[in-house]
Amino acid sequence: MFVPWRLLAVLGTLPCTLLIPGLFFIPESPRWLAKMNLMDDFETSLQVLRGFETDITAEVNDIKRAVESANKKATVRFQELNQKKYRTPLLIGTGLLVLQNLCGINGILFYASRIFRAAGFTNSDLATCALGAIQVLATGVTTSLLDKAGRRMLLIISTAGTTLSLLAVSVAFFLKDNLPHDSHSDYILSMVSLVALVAYIITFSFGMGAIPWLIMSEILPVGIKSFAGSFATLANMLTSFGVTMTANLLLSWSAGGTFASYMVVSAFALVFVILWVPETKGRTLEEIQWSFR
Repeated sequence: MFVPWRLLAVLGTLPCTLLIPGLFFIPESPRWLAKMNLMDDFETSLQVLRGFETDITAEVNDIKRAVESANKKATVRFQELNQKKYRTPLLIGTGLLVLQNLCGINGILFYASRIFRAAGFTNSDLATCALGAIQVLATGVTTSLLDKAGRRMLLIISTAGTTLSLLAVSVAFFLKDNLPHDSHSDYILSMVSLVALVAYIITFSFGMGAIPWLIMSEILPVGIKSFAGSFATLANMLTSFGVTMTANLLLSWSAGGTFASYMVVSAFALVFVILWVPETKGRTLEEIQWSFR
């Protein structure tokens, strides 16, 4: 709204520039240090992370056992990924990251101005900026709830909320297509779509926005973490690309149909979370990974 896109691109390099010196202050992962057999550095790093008053003896032993088990077989062949201890966490991690995008978040955010214009709002750019601000605030609230409500519960609330919100937006757009413009009912439906879109962004930020990345990092076994994490991330980015490229075509076809499609995926995500995703709150990475054996 305030600067040309070329200047905006230049401004986008500033966070990247700040990140470079910040990388030198990031400590090594205790599990990586243990894997490299740097045991003194491993225990020091873990003690710093847990606090100097915390007894880390039990966790140190758990991590050592997990690393020793992973080091017995340094590489995992592709065929071995079909084992339950690898297959289940890989499917859950990849599934969450794919469903995160298939719920339509990028299509809605990237084409928010067009969606608001179709809903009847004249100042669609301002509404889009407000939508982004709401997303930031909702994500901030989520960080304080993660270790209180639990990951799984927040995911259930998030997917249920996005499903209902998308249903409301879809119905509003379907009804608007059959009503004369500038009518009182048309105005009411415009407000319904606005409120539902805001509700969608808030509920998405409560869970599906960040928690899939957290879940993936917690459930993947050490032996396949690098490969499986890269695979899940690739699946996420390819899905994001597909949603972004098709959103404009879908909106041209039918705004109501577009949101109905996203709603169906969101409902499937809710079922997926209820049936498959475990609660990881308060559990060590080793406890989570052993539960899949």
